[in-house]
Amino acid sequence: MEQDIIAKLDADIIRYGASLFGTSLKELTSMGGSMNFVYEYQRNEQQYVLRFTPAEHRRLELVQGELDWLLFLHRNGLSVSIPVESLQGNLVEYINVNDGSFIVTSFIKAKGEAASYPDCLHDHELYYKCGVAAGKLHALSKLYTPSDQTIARKDWRHNYYLMNRHKFIPSDQTKVIQGCRNTISALEHELPIDSESYGLTHGDIHVGNFKVNDRSITLFDFDEAQYNWFINDIVTPMYYLVYVYGGDDGRALRESQASRFMEHFMKGYISEYRIDDYWIKKIPLFLRLREIIVYVGMYRNHPDISTLNQWGKDFMAEAKVRIEKGIPIVDIWS
Repeated sequence: MEQDIIAKLDADIIRYGASLFGTSLKELTSMGGSMNFVYEYQRNEQQYVLRFTPAEHRRLELVQGELDWLLFLHRNGLSVSIPVESLQGNLVEYINVNDGSFIVTSFIKAKGEAASYPDCLHDHELYYKCGVAAGKLHALSKLYTPSDQTIARKDWRHNYYLMNRHKFIPSDQTKVIQGCRNTISALEHELPIDSESYGLTHGDIHVGNFKVNDRSITLFDFDEAQYNWFINDIVTPMYYLVYVYGGDDGRALRESQASRFMEHFMKGYISEYRIDDYWIKKIPLFLRLREIIVYVGMYRNHPDISTLNQWGKDFMAEAKVRIEKGIPIVDIWS
């Protein structure tokens, strides 16, 4: 965690935050986290998640907007991990301390099995279920209006990694920096925005952010909820299912994986929502965007990339070239 953007979370803060939701420090089990500090606890035979969000990372209003969105989705039949009230009857609690402030929230832990690599790489039923969930989410997005405009979520340009790319990408990577600028500019100036293709999205759908049930999946971790083109919620899970393939043989494997994913995901997706073929042809552009986010994130978490394992080193070298040249990790749509 970076101390300049992530406030120090000590035992006293955790203890107090836990007490607000009727649990205690000793009952918490850390679940890790990247931008947030996340814990699991149990109360009355129900499992919950307790999340500490540094105020430097998200303003209070944006967290409230996330919960407003979640509750709307839940009320309209999408399976999501819903927020719960504190002992004071609040969905959001604010802890103000000298070293920084924290926004504390709690959620019912999603039920089901976690999907994991490498099993998910050929799980066609999983892709179908993921498509159904994304399609239903986008159909509901067309109907959603924040309960208060002051808590409206931001658009895709406010992604932490995009906004801080110059901070983490080495300054001598001038071609990478220009490549990032070109991709972002293309999205800003070349794409239409309308209610059929653009709205509030999950923002970070991947196998780590849902649980698998017999009939469906349950989405959670809406911390990246953002206004974006719906196609981004299709591209993001695809990206994480193709980027695992690298090296000289990676291209063919990525192409077959992308084809497999699209075939089964889109069957589920169109059962709930239909997207114009125009956006399918824009998938390469959104793959470029996701790669930039992952590339910046890798540098944030591993400033010295020489410490990465061999897969990580290879990925960063290959991604660097793709970002410089403005080419996607896979392209079966040209």
